Amino acid sequence: MAAYDDKDDMFKTVCKCGSGFTDADLAKLPELLSRYKVDHKHPRVDSKMEADAWFVPGLVIEVIGAEITLSPIHTCGMNSIRPGAGLAIRFPRFTGRYRTEKAAEDATTANEIIGMYNNQLKKIEAKPIEAA
Repeated sequence: MAAYDDKDDMFKTVCKCGSGFTDADLAKLPELLSRYKVDHKHPRVDSKMEADAWFVPGLVIEVIGAEITLSPIHTCGMNSIRPGAGLAIRFPRFTGRYRTEKAAEDATTANEIIGMYNNQLKKIEAKPIEAA
């Protein structure tokens, strides 16, 4: 999964997702993805990982997760929070929603992921610490 970075017109990895799919979803995915499959990493995809299959960015699905964490592997928001670290969705799962009305560039952006990370950090820092 990737977020679009409009600054350099690239898709930056943010997680791998294998949870939340029904058996029907898993049966349908090969057909849905067949039109996007390529035999190499697409030039607009920024990934440090090697994939079993590569795709042209195109299919938008809705994913939720527990939180956004720093990642040495994922390229979304790389170096924006800490040098050498990108951002990743922790415990990602598919919600069941295929967003066919959206182009890949209309999905959540890298800047939005950075904003989500910063907002969750502010909530953590705002919690009072109780001493015993």
